[in-house]
Amino acid sequence: MNLFKDYVEYLKDNPKGYWFKRKLYGWGWTPARPVGWIVTFLFIIIIIGLAWRIDSAGTNPTVQDSRNILIVIGLFLLVMWRTGEPLKWQWGKIKDNKN
Repeated sequence: MNLFKDYVEYLKDNPKGYWFKRKLYGWGWTPARPVGWIVTFLFIIIIIGLAWRIDSAGTNPTVQDSRNILIVIGLFLLVMWRTGEPLKWQWGKIKDNKN
């Protein structure tokens, strides 16, 4: 459970108020503020809605359906890029060598 505690501590250390912070391990972002979570949930709801619309039509997805999904994904990535911490590969928390 120490990893979870470290992760929450890492997300709370956000003096610049980023909506999305770098993931603690690997490459990418994770929501760090409530507005980041709201944007993420809206993205999920919109993608599910588009998929449901395709399924309820009872036909194969069209080029327009694919284009709509790609546009939503692109907008989500743009929001994360503009409001998120600059990306870099991370291998956990940076340890201070001050003693």
